[in-house]
Amino acid sequence: MPSFDVVSEIKKDELQNAIENANRELSTRYDFRGVDACFTLNKEDLTVKAQALEEFQIEQMKDILLNKLVKRGIEITCAEFKEITKSGKNSVQQIVFKEGIDKDLGKKIIKLIKDAKLKVDAKINDKTVRVTGKKKDDLQAVIALLKNAKLDQPLQYQNFRD
Repeated sequence: MPSFDVVSEIKKDELQNAIENANRELSTRYDFRGVDACFTLNKEDLTVKAQALEEFQIEQMKDILLNKLVKRGIEITCAEFKEITKSGKNSVQQIVFKEGIDKDLGKKIIKLIKDAKLKVDAKINDKTVRVTGKKKDDLQAVIALLKNAKLDQPLQYQNFRD
């Protein structure tokens, strides 16, 4: 029976490259000379730090990062920007990259598929949604449906099997 998986993943190496390129651009820009500003990637989030009490530089850094992410093929809808906090002379912003399909998004995907009345079956497996059907055309219709849906997270379609 044909099937495929709906996943939401980020290529870690491309994310790392985008952050390194953004840090490199910060070191060469005139408006960031003499300013302690950097992007730091932790396991699940990114820290944007600038040595300024103004949020303007953090916004500039955000634009630099978004441009680098787009150039590396990472969709910017997976980035969730937290509030800017001030600690001493530094302004800090956390950016969390959403990965995997949580229960709420999985339920929303399944509801979309069922409302379309396609002859397929969708089930949530950990951080993926498995869609199975008798015809490849039905599965391709599901992919088209999900691509046109306005969801909070970018989706990829893997393991398309006959």
